[in-house]
Amino acid sequence: MPQRLKPARSLARRFVLGALLAGVTSIGAVRAAEPVKIGLVTALSGQSAKSGEAISRGIGLAIEEINRNGGVLGRPLELVARDDEANPSKGVLAARELIQRAGVVALIGGLDTPVSMAIVPIVNQMKVPFVGPWAAGTGITRNGAADNYVFRVSAVDALVDEALVAYAVKTYGAKKPGAILVNNAWGESNQQGLVAALKAAGLPSAGIEKYEANDIDMVPQLSRLREAGADALFLVGNVGPSAQVVKSLDRMGWTVPVISHWGPAGGRFDELAGPGAARVHFVQTFTFAGNDSPKAKAVLDALKAKYPAIKSMADVTPAVGIANAYDATHLIALAIQAAGATEGPKVRDGFYKVAPYAGLIKTYEAPFAPGQHDALKPDDYIFASFKNGEIVAVSK
Repeated sequence: MPQRLKPARSLARRFVLGALLAGVTSIGAVRAAEPVKIGLVTALSGQSAKSGEAISRGIGLAIEEINRNGGVLGRPLELVARDDEANPSKGVLAARELIQRAGVVALIGGLDTPVSMAIVPIVNQMKVPFVGPWAAGTGITRNGAADNYVFRVSAVDALVDEALVAYAVKTYGAKKPGAILVNNAWGESNQQGLVAALKAAGLPSAGIEKYEANDIDMVPQLSRLREAGADALFLVGNVGPSAQVVKSLDRMGWTVPVISHWGPAGGRFDELAGPGAARVHFVQTFTFAGNDSPKAKAVLDALKAKYPAIKSMADVTPAVGIANAYDATHLIALAIQAAGATEGPKVRDGFYKVAPYAGLIKTYEAPFAPGQHDALKPDDYIFASFKNGEIVAVSK
């Protein structure tokens, strides 16, 4: 007959098995818990697709980290993405669908200011937090709503324009700069900001010219600026049209300094613009190149592990999309955790209670407050340019 286990040993074995089963059940419960859904509305196709890819990758890395550490409120985070095709109408439809049908508790936006501006009234009306990791239009967060649900981890046009003017004076000794801006809500936002920044600096303007996003020849506008005596140019536009501005300058043989908003970083600007791309200096909030912080190294290593096609810093352009979205996602998770709930008004108030967070761009300490919905300040901006396919910082 088989020997019976001693009572103490049998009891110990039952205890161990019980603990193991309880652990498995607990893990299963966490995995089976209904996810907290975060929505993404950004361009995932067309000229801005690379920026959408960067934002998606930054969010994805952050969600994986958050879920490895238990998720939020004991539930995993899940991303639900929609392609707005850089079209405001499609962005609005996507935002409504994500809120009303997918049941997202927060939205993350994309590159294009006109799309984000169109979404702002929707989220304020429906009381769902909307966090911008890229679009810099001043009115996105400073939208005048008494009950504001829009936050941003990105640059802000009004502050960027001050930085552009200061950089033009300091770096190039500009005395009469001009501007060439895309003819949309983003261009309008920067026109207002540049006029104010030039006035504050006591500088005259050589003029402000506009172009349409599908224009391929900006020689007429640029010729007027040259005739007006512009000694530096402020550029606002996304990748494609910014490249056309540079090509037009090359055709004119005009080697005027170009100080740009960060549109050129959104894709293959150096390939599209040709050799003239290197002399365009543009604003950034982050770059992996030359960044030796442990956090930057860890995130870059994680990117390379997740996306084997990434071999160098040139393959993670634009880094701002990754970094801004990565930090924004962690701040959303912290806001939900601080709120202790997923209802929109509670999560919105949770942003004001976010605990200090050591992010990729910086350490955030009380990044948001009522009336202050932008987490990044001018001190967080750097200037960069393309060098051998990489975005490299040229100034802090």
